[in-house]
Amino acid sequence: MKASDRMKIDRHGMPEQDPEARSSNFREVNCGYADETAHTEAQRCLMCKVAKCIDGCPVGVDIPAFIDAVANNDMDKAADILFDANVLPGVTGRVCPQETQCEILCVRGKKGEAVAVGYLERYVADWARENRKVLFEKPAQTGKKVAVVGSGPGGLTCAGELAKLGHAVTVFEALHKPGGVLVYGIPEFRLPNFIVEAEVETLKKRGVEIVTDVVIGQTYTIPELMSDEGFDAVFVANGAGLPVFQGIPGENLKGVYSANEFLTRVNLMGAYQFANGEVETPIMPAKQVVVVGGGNTAMDSVRTSKRLGANPATLVYRRSREEMPARVEEIKHAEEEGVVLRLLNNPIEILGDDDGWVRGVRCIKMELGEPDDSGRRRPVPIKGSEFDTPCQIFIEAIGTGANPLLTQTTPGLEVNRWGNIIIDENNMTNIPGVFAGGDIVRGGATVILAMGDGKSSAASIHKYLMSSNA
Repeated sequence: MKASDRMKIDRHGMPEQDPEARSSNFREVNCGYADETAHTEAQRCLMCKVAKCIDGCPVGVDIPAFIDAVANNDMDKAADILFDANVLPGVTGRVCPQETQCEILCVRGKKGEAVAVGYLERYVADWARENRKVLFEKPAQTGKKVAVVGSGPGGLTCAGELAKLGHAVTVFEALHKPGGVLVYGIPEFRLPNFIVEAEVETLKKRGVEIVTDVVIGQTYTIPELMSDEGFDAVFVANGAGLPVFQGIPGENLKGVYSANEFLTRVNLMGAYQFANGEVETPIMPAKQVVVVGGGNTAMDSVRTSKRLGANPATLVYRRSREEMPARVEEIKHAEEEGVVLRLLNNPIEILGDDDGWVRGVRCIKMELGEPDDSGRRRPVPIKGSEFDTPCQIFIEAIGTGANPLLTQTTPGLEVNRWGNIIIDENNMTNIPGVFAGGDIVRGGATVILAMGDGKSSAASIHKYLMSSNA
């Protein structure tokens, strides 16, 4: 097809559940492309000789090649290309912010809309899961053992890449189910658990061993993994799961949740099914919920609250819409579902009743001043603009920090002032053989950046193991 003909094809949107229906259920919002839609969307790709979109992919997927295969109805080839670079395509096709990475570099985006790389990635991953049963050839074994701490996106990616190279890999997960933030932090309506489970099963077929209910720093320390358990290298990808609070009055009231606890109860423990007796983990019901924050976790929390019956479910954010770090699609979906956005507002006190329960939150209006270190305009309080909003649950989703349990039980491990692990250009810590990546290094970031760290760390670990140092 000529480039001029490709340019005439408009971008295809993602079919979605009706907003009114989905606002009260936990089924996936995005429904996925039909075959014909995917093939037509793939034909929009100009197959650039210098594909800048690849530079925007942290795991280095050959984007034009897999899209070309889709356009030519060669789905096996498309799946081979995609899975060769990305061990979790069903995940990234749903939650990766392609619009700020590969798609923002798409040439088509300069004169219209970029090719829907993320939607096509999801399409290929789902096709492969439903239509292919791949038996992996076991590579020649190196005799080296690697421990991976954490089964989130960074840990799973590193484990998968190391297994391809012939290393014996064991992933240690603190919770009872593998997936890390993919299962405890991201709701079913964005990333169904069965997708994560399928990706994990594929890694197991590659030879990755996953051990749950093991807390590194308590069950074993990193020194014990290397000395007593015989691991030749360790990759630390335990994330940044320590909740951050604002430090405002009233945070000790009943009905105050961190986003971590709230989403873990609902997602991992299935608390949204508590009312019908299917699970034993409860979640407090509330007619009115306020969430503070502007990122994807805040969006997940407020949209979850809406599905649990809150009316209104209100998001309070101290900056304007343009500064919100959440994905544009998530903001759009939230508004369609009836979520109330109170922008340029900031909570200053949580209000309680005589029995110690949350009854509301006091906010102050803000205006934008000069840019801060992040480049965003600094929010400045407007004196005398305080107002109260009633609620029975208040959820803080303003970020997470590094859990000190692992780092404090690893003598000599260098961390920065925020408790994040310091690494060199090869992703290795100051302790030989101990590597790290993802949120424990970066602070709170995205799934795909953690995966990129996992992939690059696997290459560094392989080089380390095959040298005389290991």
